[in-house]
Amino acid sequence: MNLIIDVGNSRAKFAVFEKNALLFDSTVAIEKVALHIKDLFNRFPRINNAIVSSVGSLGEKDFAVLSVFCQVHVLSHSSKFPFKNSYATPQTLGVDRIALATAAFYENPNANTLVLDAGTCLTYDMINDYGEYLGGAISPGLNMRYRALSEQTSKLPLLEPEELLDFIGNSTETSIHSGVLNGISLEIDGVIDQYRSRFSDLTVILTGGDSQILSKRLKNTIFAHSKFLLLGLNYLLEYNKK
Repeated sequence: MNLIIDVGNSRAKFAVFEKNALLFDSTVAIEKVALHIKDLFNRFPRINNAIVSSVGSLGEKDFAVLSVFCQVHVLSHSSKFPFKNSYATPQTLGVDRIALATAAFYENPNANTLVLDAGTCLTYDMINDYGEYLGGAISPGLNMRYRALSEQTSKLPLLEPEELLDFIGNSTETSIHSGVLNGISLEIDGVIDQYRSRFSDLTVILTGGDSQILSKRLKNTIFAHSKFLLLGLNYLLEYNKK
């Protein structure tokens, strides 16, 4: 069994895989990571390998606890990847983007695949039908756009995303929702159109915490997959065992 740990700035996602089958996944606050690790090994004693993808930071205590139970691979640009990496600065490529590209490589082999991760940032990652990672784009995520409007102005409120009744806002709040939700949706559709003009038979996969609210607003055909990053991390762990 494999244990997957994806560490963000304030929370960590966990997943347990039996080969390529996802058996369990959860999300906990950073301060509860060590306790959750112990609980998982009590529940799944056959875990013998783990991979850590750390956008935030896994504390030394947490890492020490994990290392007691199993072999640990820390994902970095020095890890082995199944795809050809044509990124001009591979040492700066985020580990989350590496995992998403790996999931695309295995889940949609020999095909042009664009992966959109709607998280803190909105990232675009392209794997072509030759199994080559080309790169993509990084853009502000949904909540980052709401925060920017509030934090960089003196009077605009900080809002939570909600469904639009009309694209024409008739109050400050509905105008903010229209600007943010329409803006990010039109951006995504426009970027997908750019990629489709260059790559035939393009498959678009949308994942990340804001994928649900965004998927219903897009005109382009996409496949929503909330566990895509976890799948990619599991594939990378298996690949780096070799």
